[in-house]
Amino acid sequence: MADEETASGAVCETVGCGKPSRLRCPTCVKLVIAGSFFCSQECFKGSWKTHRAVHKNPLASSDTAIQLAAHLATPQWAGYSFSGPLRPHPLSPSRSVPEHIGRPDYAEDGQPVSEQQARASAEIKVLSDEEIESMRVVGKLARECLNVAAEACAIGVTTDEVDRLVHEAALERNCYPSPLNYYNFPKSCCTSVNEVICHGIPDKRPLQDGDICNVDITVYHNGFHGDLNETFFVGKVDESSKRLVKVAHECMMKGIDLVKPGAKYREIGNAIQKHAQANGYSVVKSYCGHGIHRLFHCAPSVPHYAKNKATGVMKPGNTFTIEPMISEGTWRDISWPDNWTAVTEDGKRSAQFEQTLLVTDTGCEILTRRREKDGAPWFLEQGF
Repeated sequence: MADEETASGAVCETVGCGKPSRLRCPTCVKLVIAGSFFCSQECFKGSWKTHRAVHKNPLASSDTAIQLAAHLATPQWAGYSFSGPLRPHPLSPSRSVPEHIGRPDYAEDGQPVSEQQARASAEIKVLSDEEIESMRVVGKLARECLNVAAEACAIGVTTDEVDRLVHEAALERNCYPSPLNYYNFPKSCCTSVNEVICHGIPDKRPLQDGDICNVDITVYHNGFHGDLNETFFVGKVDESSKRLVKVAHECMMKGIDLVKPGAKYREIGNAIQKHAQANGYSVVKSYCGHGIHRLFHCAPSVPHYAKNKATGVMKPGNTFTIEPMISEGTWRDISWPDNWTAVTEDGKRSAQFEQTLLVTDTGCEILTRRREKDGAPWFLEQGF
């Protein structure tokens, strides 16, 4: 039974409702959990299956919850209707990079000018042998940083702490963490938990038992970027989430299997969507793989869904990413007011994997592959 407590300007948190709130969840009130507003008993009951997950926060009655309540009451978040149980927590200050480390053109003002200028051309760059070797080096370094994140993701660890460890791992390898200040992104990696599809901002929320957490890392070294991500298990994850993560990885591999000279970029999405739909999942359409080398994002565009209109044919020396985002429910996404965090429209979970690839004379080289365990993803060691 929902508590009849209102907040000025708050709206119902049921997805797609948006009516003025008249009720609050009584359990959330007792646990000092911010938000939890509903317009009626019907909306409250209809949202119970997803809403009740917020009650599992082990720090709900602590100072952390009080800080969270204050954070969600700021103009940026007040009255926002979340699609799922995850809530944004306060951020720490952005981390600094020593002057001796080379940095991309956007590091100071947030504007990737060279990337913006390249958009006028759809040309897919063919790298020289020297450039390819630089991509191999940065791909290996990016993988090492992701391995640090994989070992850090555990119950009670904040995603901000994961970001700190990734940042320090990048600096130790003489790398600039590419996400930092890219279009003013405030952190050194992306951490996307549960219903977050991509571009989650690391914050002070502790990871909880049963979470799935994607960590997306790109580093910049000697003028080149290397980009990859994996989804990790936190504690004991339910079987449905395990299956989602497994299929998301399989979808990426289905796309990678097609990479070879002469293949069309648009065919990758056909293979990925076929496998996702066969397993009862959807493919997010708003975000795609991309070319990468001296530029963080450039041609080609690599959609992960079927019947897309991507142009281009693969040639030896092309480097790009495949990074499908696979969701339990709808493929549709919405963005949080931070203008970065993309979440599923229905609040259900989403998982993703990514590798940076090189087209070779005979097929494909995974530049960001894991060097240990025969390249197996980390989740296979995390209680799968």
